[in-house]
Amino acid sequence: TRPGSPPGLITKNLSIQRETGGTMGCNKKALVALIGSVFMAGATQVLAGSSASMMANTCAGCHGTNGQSAGPASPNLAGMSESYFNDSMKAFKEGTRPATIMDRIAKGYSDEQIETMAGFFAGQPVYKAMVPHDAAKAKAGAETYDKSCAKCHDEGGSLPGDDAGILAGQWLPWMQYSMADFKAGNREMPKKMAKQVEKLSDAEIDAVLNYFASQK
Repeated sequence: TRPGSPPGLITKNLSIQRETGGTMGCNKKALVALIGSVFMAGATQVLAGSSASMMANTCAGCHGTNGQSAGPASPNLAGMSESYFNDSMKAFKEGTRPATIMDRIAKGYSDEQIETMAGFFAGQPVYKAMVPHDAAKAKAGAETYDKSCAKCHDEGGSLPGDDAGILAGQWLPWMQYSMADFKAGNREMPKKMAKQVEKLSDAEIDAVLNYFASQK
């Protein structure tokens, strides 16, 4: 378990590096090779004035084609609201959101390019991955969701219009590490979220994350 992580949120043997306020599931050399080849090749297209889809394709190495992430290390971007995407990239550029590589990547794009990519991902259908989760915890988490999360993460966390990120069908390890960053103070929580989270036990948080992961 990563130092500073809340107990009970992350399994001991989860061998995934943090990324984008969450994780990267590659070893260090593979990460550098992947980001270097994908990002630099994509950046050439971006600077040449490529289309929104070509620009967004520079994210595919970690976030999947059209923002449909194929693994637990990086979040799905498909269907994410423009506002949430823009705010996230701004936070990476300014260094206010923890990251291992996204801060450097975000600085490589202009605000206009980020807005173009935001529009592309917002135009994709929300993608809910077949995420491994604990069904019993998910069932228990439904009650916590109704009590503490539903006002900002409507319809099981599947509405882009909430401007709160897409949590439905999101990768569980990524959500666990993101919550660990929030709880450890590495990433600032929105005030409404902090008010709710401080009332919850680690077990309740783990259950509600399994609930989000279970949404189809």
